[in-house]
Amino acid sequence: METKDTGPILRINDLHISFQTLEGRVAAVRGVTLDLKHGETLAIVGESGSGKSVSMKAVNRVLPKNTIFEKGEIWYEGRNLLTLSEKEMEEIRGRKIAMIFQDPMTSLNPTMTVGRQIAESILVHEDTTKEKALEEAIELMKLVGIREPEKSSHNYPHQFSGGMRQRVMIALSLACRPDILIADEPTTALDVTIQAQILDLIDELKEKLHMSVIFITHDLGVVAHVADRVAVMYAGRIVEYGKAEEIFYNPQHPYTWGLICSMPTLDTKDEYLYSIPGSPPNLLHVPKGDAFAPRNAYAMAIDFEEQPPFFQVSDTHYAATWLLDPRAPKVEPPKEIKRRQEIFRTQIDTEEGRKAYAHSI
Repeated sequence: METKDTGPILRINDLHISFQTLEGRVAAVRGVTLDLKHGETLAIVGESGSGKSVSMKAVNRVLPKNTIFEKGEIWYEGRNLLTLSEKEMEEIRGRKIAMIFQDPMTSLNPTMTVGRQIAESILVHEDTTKEKALEEAIELMKLVGIREPEKSSHNYPHQFSGGMRQRVMIALSLACRPDILIADEPTTALDVTIQAQILDLIDELKEKLHMSVIFITHDLGVVAHVADRVAVMYAGRIVEYGKAEEIFYNPQHPYTWGLICSMPTLDTKDEYLYSIPGSPPNLLHVPKGDAFAPRNAYAMAIDFEEQPPFFQVSDTHYAATWLLDPRAPKVEPPKEIKRRQEIFRTQIDTEEGRKAYAHSI
């Protein structure tokens, strides 16, 4: 999926976010910098608690009241979103930047028909009549592949299957034809047999509606299916980013190696599935040095003392690991990496292969 380099539509610069809790202040996001280009899909990957969702919810300013924006900027259309009033954000949230959440039942109103919910979203942002808004809602339901949209528009969320509810949520998110769609683990709660359909749908809608997409996931298999570029997050920081093929076929950070080794393949049956040892750090107490060091089999003394800077691998590929320092000993990635790269080269570099992979996990 090649996109024209027309500059970023969204830019996040040195974002730091904490949460004030009874136990103390949790440093959830620690210096995230990234951008989203026009017409591309950017995937943000990492374990639960890595800061993926928090970073993206900050874009739409939908974080809880105990959130503390320590520092940073989020630029869209020449404005820093973190300095806008709530009224100004209401003009952007949903209309310009929309989100799809993991569990649609937490976002859909159980007491309203889905057609009315979508129509109301249109009415909030557009000067139109209720009749025309409902007509547009039905068209959106048709666009996202909901069968018999006229009839289905009168149904309530509980009358839909999980996959159809997620399609309703996508239709709701697209009600105002946003410039940016943020999809927060949109396939995690679904039956594995329909994950590929939802991924294909989002990709198809991106092209049809000329959107840019940010895809939040813990699954690198999903990344291979949809992403142009990938940012890997760990403990509130981005540790590696680059084009999707660079992250898959030339990963540099030991954490990325662990994520790739942890991926199931079509031939994964009774064999042992690798998992990264240990647990992410408690960000009530930000660790000194590289936060991944205690789980890193290749960690050096400096990893426990100093946080690594980003080292350039190519014009588009960077990784924050001391292993890339010229003074570091040469370390080869685990052999399992090469085996999985070969498997994925044949399994997910074709449309049929990607669909088969999505159905297998």
